[in-house]
Amino acid sequence: MEAAHPRLLAEADLGETKAKILEAAYRRLAHEGYAALSVRQIARDAGVNHALINYHFRSKDQLVIAVLDEANRQLLERQKAMYAEPGSFAEKWAQARRFYKSDLASGFVRVQAELWAASLSNPGLREKFLPRLLAWKQVVLGAVREALATLTAHDVKLPVLFTADVIATWISEFWLGMEFADLLGAKEDQVPHRAALDAMQQLLEGLDARVQKRSKRRRK
Repeated sequence: MEAAHPRLLAEADLGETKAKILEAAYRRLAHEGYAALSVRQIARDAGVNHALINYHFRSKDQLVIAVLDEANRQLLERQKAMYAEPGSFAEKWAQARRFYKSDLASGFVRVQAELWAASLSNPGLREKFLPRLLAWKQVVLGAVREALATLTAHDVKLPVLFTADVIATWISEFWLGMEFADLLGAKEDQVPHRAALDAMQQLLEGLDARVQKRSKRRRK
């Protein structure tokens, strides 16, 4: 699942030339992948001399990490803002699902998967890629911790083995697996994935109802 015109929308304060280069590299990654990435083609797409790419980014790997950093910055800011806003657990889960559809359409999911795959045989790239992936997992973990704190504050308890780390691992690893299946076009996985997402939605709606019920009791 790819967008016809994937966009990065790099920040203007990066400078016009760097923003153009990052945008062009993002489009190439989203359409053609890491293995086919050509610095000269990126320069042509960006309308700059290819020497400027070496000047600003030094190497192809530095360039793709810069692309990932800019995309990750936008994603993490969006995720943190969503978790910080008022709203029920179920509402935020539904929003996360909408974000996922947007990330597929924007090309971000393909870009991240391409760099993950390239990292398997490129230790230098792997060293730079892993911290970026872990940063997203930390955002998920932080959100789960806050959710469990809310449940505890309303005396809603989960089984003791359902720790924040366990729940965050389920969520992040399921999501990453779903991303790869969608990128591969595994249509047979789409129905069970949607069922799993729906099941979590119902579970969260149930927890929301319990929290609201406890809140009403306290106000009486």
